[in-house]
Amino acid sequence: MKKRFAEEGLRQALERKPLGMSRREIKFDGEFEAKMIALACSEAPEGRAGRTVRLPAEKAVELKITDTVPPMTGQRVLKKTKLNLT
Repeated sequence: MKKRFAEEGLRQALERKPLGMSRREIKFDGEFEAKMIALACSEAPEGRAGRTVRLPAEKAVELKITDTVPPMTGQRVLKKTKLNLT
């Protein structure tokens, strides 16, 4: 809001932007979430007793589903489905 005020003035800072004017690209959509859930539900790799939140995220990068997955993004995706990795 401060930035909009400085760049566009008081009137523009107080008015809401119309929907669909998002400046950020949606990087993690439903397809990505489905792939993350599938990775989380698969068996743990050899040498691991169980899954962690980071393992599906690391596997998504390894499979080139995405470039990076912030740890909190992976955690939020799995939390939305109430998936328990333990």
